[in-house]
Amino acid sequence: MFPHLMRHLHLPRCRRGRARTQPDRLRGDKAYSSRAIREHLPDPGTTAVIPQPADQTGHRKRRSSRSGRPPAFHTVDHHGRNPVERHFNLLKHWQGLATRYDKLAIAYRSAIVLHAVVTWAKALSDTP
Repeated sequence: MFPHLMRHLHLPRCRRGRARTQPDRLRGDKAYSSRAIREHLPDPGTTAVIPQPADQTGHRKRRSSRSGRPPAFHTVDHHGRNPVERHFNLLKHWQGLATRYDKLAIAYRSAIVLHAVVTWAKALSDTP
């Protein structure tokens, strides 16, 4: 799933030009701390801001000198993923999105777009 998402990534530029397809940083939670995810980063300059779970830290320490360094982690930058997590919690209020009833990716994506439009419309109507 992760390589598919990274292929569809397009970041707008501040000025003219084509959209970027490589982020500067990739923020994630402990579930995305695998070596496979880190190897799928599109560019060596892309920094993964993903904390390491305790079990991975324990495995690394048990291997002693063969273990290598822990992956880089920036605590302050990691706190920037809070708004994204809150938005995912809003998405989970829609039962079909939370349980992934849709079989086709296009149907699932359209449900997410519909949810975004409804959330945006509610935010516009709630402002005084």
